[in-house]
Amino acid sequence: MSPRRNHPKRDEDPPPLDLDRIKRGVGSVQQWSDGEWQVRNIPAGAATKAYRCPGCDQEIAPGVPHVVAWPADERGDLTDRRHWHTGCWRARDRRGPNTQRSRSAPRYG
Repeated sequence: MSPRRNHPKRDEDPPPLDLDRIKRGVGSVQQWSDGEWQVRNIPAGAATKAYRCPGCDQEIAPGVPHVVAWPADERGDLTDRRHWHTGCWRARDRRGPNTQRSRSAPRYG
């Protein structure tokens, strides 16, 4: 008696990995209180420059995993893309908008 096989027999090789697509991340459409958004997860090491997160106004360093989001309807295009820390994107419904200040502006007031 031969041993039992738990996986199907494959006649063909799997397609090769698309490294460019892996670097771009996997996209989805998400529904939020302000509409539908195209969201793409950017994996660690894929970003080669720094971005400013609109949720916390802090820098997203090169190589840090994060998300890119833009409106999913006709009002959004590639110039509307924003790079967010993953946690900031998930918390955006629980927070108010972040006020951006210049470096010389008073902190409280």
